Amino acid sequence: MLKINVLIVVLVLTAGMARAQQLKVQGTAPAQYLTHTVVAKENWYSIGRLYNISPKEIAPFNSLSMDKPLSIGQSIKVPLTTNVSYDGTKAADEVFVPLYHTVQDKEWLYRISQSHNKVPVANLEKWNNITNDQVKPGMNLIVGYLKVKTGQSALAANGTNKIVAVTAEPPVAKTEPAPATTTPATTTPPATTTPPVTTTPKETTPAVVKTEEPKPTTPVEKPVEKPVEKPVTTTPPPPPPPTTTPATTTPTTTAPVNNNPAPGPISPTGSNASYKGGYFRSQYSESGKNSTGNAGIFRSTSGWKDGKYYALMNNVPTGTIVKITFSSTNKSVYAKVLGQLPDMKESVGLAIRLSDAAASELGAENGKFYVDVKY
Repeated sequence: MLKINVLIVVLVLTAGMARAQQLKVQGTAPAQYLTHTVVAKENWYSIGRLYNISPKEIAPFNSLSMDKPLSIGQSIKVPLTTNVSYDGTKAADEVFVPLYHTVQDKEWLYRISQSHNKVPVANLEKWNNITNDQVKPGMNLIVGYLKVKTGQSALAANGTNKIVAVTAEPPVAKTEPAPATTTPATTTPPATTTPPVTTTPKETTPAVVKTEEPKPTTPVEKPVEKPVEKPVTTTPPPPPPPTTTPATTTPTTTAPVNNNPAPGPISPTGSNASYKGGYFRSQYSESGKNSTGNAGIFRSTSGWKDGKYYALMNNVPTGTIVKITFSSTNKSVYAKVLGQLPDMKESVGLAIRLSDAAASELGAENGKFYVDVKY
């Protein structure tokens, strides 16, 4: 009986220390992490529940294997990926636990914002009830919130159900007027303005409209129905075969040769045409940022015919072109970010979700697979 009472006291004290201790963010974005010291009876899974992250992400982040047990006093790095919120979004059974950064010499809010996934400066001011000129070295500032499950983590006792977040999107408004270039229209109104104004809309608009419209209309109605019914009669429904036969007849001979090692099982047409990284490869420019983690798949009609691959990823601006590498097949694709990961059960433990056409070119199978992301 005495041993049971002592054990209860130790567990209560441990939980109290976890609640009282501030969670300090370490590392640089996008590879930021928290440091956890292993205590008695802890394992990979209990630490994962404590910080709301899969143990399969913690082990490789520390270059360790889950087969090797943890030892008391061992220091473990817990990655901050999908378990962090900067905009106030969370699941119904989660709460927010503040994450802190200690201000260093010559640091101000803008620099702190850039170092922590570009969290808006307005959020830093609201969360810490300060202004930029009040920041001093040694201060502990809230730079984000850890999302933990109320029924699984002892950290939830120090959490809150709601935070105030400002979503500022001035960069989107600034990028649009830049290409508009009002100067050429005003500097040469008599003779120079008419040629460029007439040529550019005529070239761009028909090019976009023609590439999108002929693909669904022309092959579906006439030329495709007869030849497709012979080779593919049972498996695919009528809409998928029309789209593949006109675009895939020629590359069918070369596609199997390139993708024999890892065929794409997700293709709706059964073909695995390679686009050498995809349509957005020429628009990719690397800025030195990278991230690793598990990738998931979402279904999309894009990419099978034109090589336009898309992705969903948190803390990356919409429209960014990212390079995804699958080390198992040593293949890479280039995808455009459409937005944030949806707040749903399927996104838990994922760093990125790719369209099924992109996953097919990578040679990835259904489910989760580990990738390296650069942008």
